[in-house]
Amino acid sequence: MSGWGPGRRPGRRALERPGAEEGSILLLTIFYAFLALVLILVTVAATSLYLERKRLLTLADGAALAGAEAFDLSAVGVTTDGSGPMLRPALLSADVHAAAAEYLATAPHGSIAGLELTGAGSPDGRSATVSLSAYWRPPVLAVVLPAGVPLEVTAVARSVFR
Repeated sequence: MSGWGPGRRPGRRALERPGAEEGSILLLTIFYAFLALVLILVTVAATSLYLERKRLLTLADGAALAGAEAFDLSAVGVTTDGSGPMLRPALLSADVHAAAAEYLATAPHGSIAGLELTGAGSPDGRSATVSLSAYWRPPVLAVVLPAGVPLEVTAVARSVFR
């Protein structure tokens, strides 16, 4: 006759307080606090990476716009395409590179580490293409990534007369 039936009482062992579970809540609390801290640090690092890339892209957009405006008025010519005659500036890669470098020298870029103009030119004579690179370092726990993560962005701008 095993089990509990009518009239049977649980043994003394079933009525004792479980002493083996003592302190397990503290261990779980420490684990979840550590997990929450790790998630917060990862979120802060991801947000910092996103914002640093956006700052670099904004700087590249400004340099590309400066490069797209780097033409002499004597270089503006009339071209004809399917929509009729249009005034188009002729961009030179050397002028675009010089304008982008000048823009980067004067534009405030604060704490962007390792900022470098990796390329600037005009592949088609109409648009200016500027490529920038930099390094991102996490704001917290920089020991994990001491060299940083390389960031590269490219922006294209075009001047059009209408």
